[in-house]
Amino acid sequence: MRVISFILTTCVSLAVASKSPCIELNDGNKMPIVALGTGRGTASENANVDEVRHAVYWAIEAGYRHIDTAAIYFDETQVGQGIADAIANNLVTREELFITTKLWNDKHHREQVVPALKESLQKLGLDYVDLYLIHFPIAVKADGSPDDVDYLETWQGMEEARELGLTRSIGVSNFNASQVDRVIAHSKVCPVVNQIEVNPTNTQEELVAHCQERGVAVMAYSPFGFLVSRNKPNAPPPRADDPVLVEMAKKYKKTTSQIVLRYLIDRGLVPVPKSANKNRIVQNIDLFDFSLTPEEVQQINKFNKNVRVIHPVHLKDYPNYPFWE
Repeated sequence: MRVISFILTTCVSLAVASKSPCIELNDGNKMPIVALGTGRGTASENANVDEVRHAVYWAIEAGYRHIDTAAIYFDETQVGQGIADAIANNLVTREELFITTKLWNDKHHREQVVPALKESLQKLGLDYVDLYLIHFPIAVKADGSPDDVDYLETWQGMEEARELGLTRSIGVSNFNASQVDRVIAHSKVCPVVNQIEVNPTNTQEELVAHCQERGVAVMAYSPFGFLVSRNKPNAPPPRADDPVLVEMAKKYKKTTSQIVLRYLIDRGLVPVPKSANKNRIVQNIDLFDFSLTPEEVQQINKFNKNVRVIHPVHLKDYPNYPFWE
């Protein structure tokens, strides 16, 4: 298994206006290294879901070519509308975009995977997505109770979706190291991505290295961690005004948020920042005129406390719960 190739060059298939370089995935496809994160309440839990449509449009306008969504976000329709608006206004063509969505936990039986993706595609208004992920290794029944479905069975459905051309690449999300290895060992198609939470408070250095050594790219959700944490004042640092980050921000004439996103890129990761604020959307992709030194990356790594922003402890007794490692 070859180590993931991290290429900081503009993708040939992307529009000239794109500001996002790419990595080459283990199946040969190229993925832009910054993705707009979406979800109901892209800006906050109380945000109107219609904000997602505007956020997607503004992101494409700002140079993003990668949009990340999921069935459980209940915003695929709005994401699709934002994409359609951008295409209609000649900002991009479909081929210049990289769209990621995810299979939810209640559709893990092999025969459920393709219909679930077709439903997502209908909502998105697309013929295919570029990347389809198993959202969690955990399976649930329609009522939310545990369902003991082996994620290898789910992966077989993912492979079928790829063979049908409904998605160009397939991967996983929230899988631990042993689960990633098990998929690789027992499948025809290697996952191209593992999307996990990575930020200064939860650096996941071992899991990131494990995936990258096996040619599996890592997408980093919740990339800011607790940088701005109004609802969790007792969460561990860093905050946006942390002296270490402020010093780096002054050095590079950037914000501390940009420093954190660049930190992830310099580790070979694909950050997925969320925002519905136009100015912050623009700011979150203005990352490619500087880079941190290896010493600065290690300095940020020292913030690690192995504390998650997203920690679904209500699922800890379900089969295949991934967060024990």
